Amino acid sequence: MLGDEADLAADGGERKRGGRLSEILASLAEDTSRERVSVADIFQAMGDRAFGALILIFALPNIIPSPPGTSALTGAPLVFLSAQLMLGQSPWLPKLIANRSVAQSDFSAIASRVSPWLARGERMLRPRLGFLIYPPAEYLTGFLCLILSIILILPIPLGNILPAIAICLFSFGILERDGLCVLLGMVMFAVSVTVVAGVLFALIKGVILLLTTMLF
Repeated sequence: MLGDEADLAADGGERKRGGRLSEILASLAEDTSRERVSVADIFQAMGDRAFGALILIFALPNIIPSPPGTSALTGAPLVFLSAQLMLGQSPWLPKLIANRSVAQSDFSAIASRVSPWLARGERMLRPRLGFLIYPPAEYLTGFLCLILSIILILPIPLGNILPAIAICLFSFGILERDGLCVLLGMVMFAVSVTVVAGVLFALIKGVILLLTTMLF
């Protein structure tokens, strides 16, 4: 479901099974009948894999160096999606986000570069350790992604790359039903939180030291 009133769930309350993300992106890129490709288009094409696909799409930009404020823009949708995953709800985004789109030509250029890398990653993944994929473990994954998404939004130096990597691992695990990938995401979660906590501690200690120097 995307949009305030839109209900994109399949008949009977269940979503159709979507293909792999690399295949979906390639298919959308080759569809010249549309002028623009929106988040909603990807959502519909992914079927019941929409959670993993959307989380991955919003997390990926934070792995590479990007303009200031990017993490705040991509972190907000991640908070929405992670909270819904944690609560066992169907994926939903406000129309403001769902209707975001890019020109077909721009999307095709991006997909042509990203799809081969995604395909390589997907070939390394396979369904395993199912107890880490389905509820109640799925709710824990959503909770961990929610914490990471909140960290992404905060203006913490170097506070976006590691959390984004962890979120991407979780999303790949959800997409390919690979519990090992989710397990790696949990390890990266612990590393991310530890590093971010260390950065915050250093910043707070530095501020206190600076204030102490100025006042005394």
